[in-house]
Amino acid sequence: MDRPPGLSVRLKLTLSYAGFLMVAGALLLAAIGVFLLQQGWLRTTAEGAWRQTPGTTFVRGFAPLAAVVMMFLLMFGLLGGWILAGRMLAPLDRITHATRTVANGSLSHRIRLPGRQDEFRELADTFDTMLARLEAHVAEQQRFAANASHELRTPLAISKTLLDVARTDPSRATGELIDRLHAVNTRAIDLTEALLLLSRADQRSFAREHVDLSLLAEEATETLLPLAEKHGVTIETCGDVTPTVGSQALLLQLTTNLVHNAIIHNLPEKGTVWVSTGFRPGTVVLTVENTGETLAPELVSTLTEPFQRGTQRIHTDHAGVGLGLAIVKTITRAHDGTLTLTPRSAGGIRITVELPAAVPHTDK
Repeated sequence: MDRPPGLSVRLKLTLSYAGFLMVAGALLLAAIGVFLLQQGWLRTTAEGAWRQTPGTTFVRGFAPLAAVVMMFLLMFGLLGGWILAGRMLAPLDRITHATRTVANGSLSHRIRLPGRQDEFRELADTFDTMLARLEAHVAEQQRFAANASHELRTPLAISKTLLDVARTDPSRATGELIDRLHAVNTRAIDLTEALLLLSRADQRSFAREHVDLSLLAEEATETLLPLAEKHGVTIETCGDVTPTVGSQALLLQLTTNLVHNAIIHNLPEKGTVWVSTGFRPGTVVLTVENTGETLAPELVSTLTEPFQRGTQRIHTDHAGVGLGLAIVKTITRAHDGTLTLTPRSAGGIRITVELPAAVPHTDK
């Protein structure tokens, strides 16, 4: 933004200091004059002329001295004010320099202002915290964009290869080719829809309404029951009414993703998935846990990153697009909740979602 040039803050503070000092000096001299009048040192005749008294001589000698004092106060106020303003504004100069550095693209820069806590240091610490979060967010977005580009490039490359094969070999059976193209296209569509959902949740561009997580858990379980039966997985559900406020569609997607992942990443046979909801003071809790292989805590902490699939980055018939838990994390964050992943000692994982509880309606 272009602004007309003006006085610097340091100069304004300097002039303010000098002005206050001059006013204080003038008031002090005025108080001395009033005191002299009250003591009879200053007398005037009826015509308003000074009457020669010892006080008159004193005042006439004091006036030049008072002028010298005022000049000294002015110079002292300007010099002292300039130095004091510079010392006080030094942290602000450091913050301004850091802001310009960041504006040029260096998000790793930090102010790290030394000294005891005050307004400037609180501002600097807040700025450093903001930069740390911004740097982490930008790094996450860059990593996500790179992964998304890679994931989208794969089905496109496969489609191009299949089409090239069909062009060079017209006698090749088209049925298998169409089936493979359909599968690849379906995967690309699923990935694109997942990316759009992730962006929508991250921007919090959704209407909020009262939602019962227990009903969403039942709906997700019923929808995925055929998939569970196909994989030989038993689903057990329990819980109480868990009212919260948010997007019903997004929270249903969150619940569905959790149950779907619990079914897919399970034991080869006779696996179990437990889905429960509960109510705590101020929060509602959705918990999904399953049986499965033993997971290291280091691996569990990375599962919410985009395009991470269990223990390996592989494509299987039911591996999805690698955004299931990333979407869950984003939806949870968009609803001001917390997501916790804990490996089970017997194998599998326990995932807990805590959301703010809805304020109960009161009848008037």
